[in-house]
Amino acid sequence: MSHRSLASIAVALAVLVLLVAQMPVSAQTAPAANNAANTTKAYTPAKTPDGHADMQGYWTNNTVTPLERPKGLGAKEFYTEAELKELMAKEKNRVALNEEDGRPTEPGTDADVHYDFSQFQLDRGQTKEVWNRRTSQIVGEKGTVPTILPEARKRNADLNAKNRGHEFDGPENRPLSARCLVLGSESVPMLPGGYNNNLQIVEGKNEVVIMHEMNHSVRVIPTDGQPHPAKNIKQWKGDSRGHWEGNTLVVDSTNFTERNPFRGSGDKLHVVEYFTPLDKDTIQYRFTVEDPETWDQPWTAETSWSRVDGPIYEFACHEGNYGLRNTLHGARVAEEDAAKAGKK
Repeated sequence: MSHRSLASIAVALAVLVLLVAQMPVSAQTAPAANNAANTTKAYTPAKTPDGHADMQGYWTNNTVTPLERPKGLGAKEFYTEAELKELMAKEKNRVALNEEDGRPTEPGTDADVHYDFSQFQLDRGQTKEVWNRRTSQIVGEKGTVPTILPEARKRNADLNAKNRGHEFDGPENRPLSARCLVLGSESVPMLPGGYNNNLQIVEGKNEVVIMHEMNHSVRVIPTDGQPHPAKNIKQWKGDSRGHWEGNTLVVDSTNFTERNPFRGSGDKLHVVEYFTPLDKDTIQYRFTVEDPETWDQPWTAETSWSRVDGPIYEFACHEGNYGLRNTLHGARVAEEDAAKAGKK
């Protein structure tokens, strides 16, 4: 990691530490399952000293709601209350069976024997889950990601072909997550991952800071009106600039790089996020993404964040990242074995 990268992280963490001292302590109680079809009830949130909606504290976006709607549901955008209760009961039973039997399953799989996720408290259902009646996070009749353009398919195929056969040449050929540079759930837009879905929000006069539990990533969002950097300056998670519209924090993100694509996106990706408090324990998180070189139209998704007890625990990816070293070492051993076999 470069000195410049370390310096950037140090600055971000310094901002977070300074802002935490300003954060008021508030009661943390579990909300009822949010009815996402009924979010029009007026709510007046507490305000920070600067007059903005106070969303500070600890949150989770851990949810069983898939990004895309399951095919069998067609255009059905919301479950009934009865159907939601049935889903919640099934999830509770699934977690109980996994904990009782010690089955090495990750949520959504039946035969992952790499880890016993319940033993390591990594099963999604062992932490607080956010429930609502949405059948998919993507809103609208289809509930799926729009059609990807032919040129985008070719672009992604060319990128994959370029690295094919070289996947183990060196660290630069490995995925970003294997190198602990960027993990999917800490990117923009902010979608939940398999585990470590807690977040902390801290608000200051000219910025909002969001810290992810995953990879202890700190996202600093300026809200003082400063513009995005020049278009040729690309960043792993893009460049975010925020402003307030009433009680909603609106965040505009550009300057992405195709080296960290979002569902096949390129460097023209543009994301607008909306953070709106629905009550003292619930934030509605909504985003719209567009990329004229990837999809045939913009698309929008929506989910909820629920308040949880802190603190957030450190996730030190590289501290124990023996996987990258062992993977490359194994590749070198395999090459040596193949060379020896060729000489016989």
